[in-house]
Amino acid sequence: MKVVSAAEAATLVKSGDSVLVSGSGGGHAIPEACLEAIEKRFFDDGAPRDLTLVHVVGLGDRKTKGAARFAHKGMLKRSITSALIDAPSMIPMAQNDEIESYTLPQGVLSQIMRDMAAGRPGLITRTGLHTFIDPRQLGGRQSPSAKEDLVELMEIDGKEYLRFKPFPLDIVFLRGTTADEDGNVTMEQEAIFGEMISNAQAARRNGGIVVVQVKRMAKRGTLPPKSVKIPGILVDYIVVDPEQRQTYATDYSPSYAGELRVPMDGLKRLPFNARKIIARRAAMELVPNAICNLGAGISTGISAVAAEEGILDEMVLTNEQGFIGGAPLTGVDSGAAENYMAAVDQPYQFDFYDGGGLDVAFLSFAEVDPRGHVNISRFGSKIVGVGGFINISQNARKVVFSGTFTAGGLEVACADGALSITAEGRMKKFVQAIEQICYNAVFAGEEGREAVFVTERAVLRPRDGELEVIEIAPGVDLERDVLAQMGFRPRVATDLKLMDARLFDPAPMQLLTDMQRKRETATAGRPPLRMAS
Repeated sequence: MKVVSAAEAATLVKSGDSVLVSGSGGGHAIPEACLEAIEKRFFDDGAPRDLTLVHVVGLGDRKTKGAARFAHKGMLKRSITSALIDAPSMIPMAQNDEIESYTLPQGVLSQIMRDMAAGRPGLITRTGLHTFIDPRQLGGRQSPSAKEDLVELMEIDGKEYLRFKPFPLDIVFLRGTTADEDGNVTMEQEAIFGEMISNAQAARRNGGIVVVQVKRMAKRGTLPPKSVKIPGILVDYIVVDPEQRQTYATDYSPSYAGELRVPMDGLKRLPFNARKIIARRAAMELVPNAICNLGAGISTGISAVAAEEGILDEMVLTNEQGFIGGAPLTGVDSGAAENYMAAVDQPYQFDFYDGGGLDVAFLSFAEVDPRGHVNISRFGSKIVGVGGFINISQNARKVVFSGTFTAGGLEVACADGALSITAEGRMKKFVQAIEQICYNAVFAGEEGREAVFVTERAVLRPRDGELEVIEIAPGVDLERDVLAQMGFRPRVATDLKLMDARLFDPAPMQLLTDMQRKRETATAGRPPLRMAS
């Protein structure tokens, strides 16, 4: 192992290399100093060129950092990731076919690192079947020049599976907190663990180089052995950046690192608006003892609602980055969590998800078609990607999709327990056809999985291959505010109900009382949701 500067590490990248970068979202465990040095070298020397960039989770500050460091003409040839939205400058490169762009499920990319490390022939899974990941649809492609088949359909014992093929790794850039003189790396101040050891092992199996950025060095033999996340035998180079931040927005939070638990009243509350109404209604789908996932977008607000209502300890919230229990964060630091009971490496969290461990998953939606299929990946001028959406939605027993009914300029007002639409959104989200299928409602129904769509003005569910309106908000007009704002005519339940009036009052809803009532009902013979088999 050798200690080098970020600039020296950048010279290790050769034109045509396949480069993997660790981390998640807004700066969590991203080796930013190394990425900045690679970008500077390209500006100064015009090299390296024609790179393949691999990252499991979207990386960036939605401006110039993270994966955006590679978004320069000639520098990048191919992108393989689960999400592009954190590096928006990558999106037009995919749209204009300037790069070969693939967006594959986050769990797939996380888990395949272990298969690549072991020299196995890829990842075999049912995740992605009947979505745009399926080679019978798009095979995860986001640009015409993405010709190579990275996923293939196969059959085992009469059942369909997808095989995600391994890919080369010439150099990987990882991050930890402390390295000793032998290259052993700990992650005590990091907000996430990711799949660091699997990345390093996969690179070693492929004959690649492993570079780890850390904040500080320690003397040989002084790091607690059980705290080492990347053993020195896998590390070729260490880059020390004393200014390394925990995330782009946060220099260091001990609660993110699990060093302490913050008081419940210290957790941020959501402002009272349409997003909070939706998060509240979604939270009403929680049941005692349920194991849940909170996805990105509006769904991250459910943890804030649960904390405000005093029900955070009534269920176990998780997120795909590996946190179990506590409150997953919202906003720019989403992906991290506070007050969690455990943090596991990301591939193992997806093992749990894929194995049916989730009772209820809370996810967002961008577009929904008449059958209840969901698109969150590509719409209008955006290529977002899928993140962990497909792993989660395809394997949870029940999915609660949350989002505003329309988009672009929507404004609402609440008074006396009722909702009024003061400015309608410019874009419909319930549309006749969607560009990419990320959740296949028909396939889910065939497998006995449930779904419900929660908005600020209505609640819907798939039923017999069609969407059905089952609740509307007090104060809204069914025809004008709901049906006329859809691109198709859904079913309307014969027993159409009004949404709970408490949703439209800023005061706490007393959901703890509701939860206790659900617990009593379960005790009386109707148990809460259990882990899917």
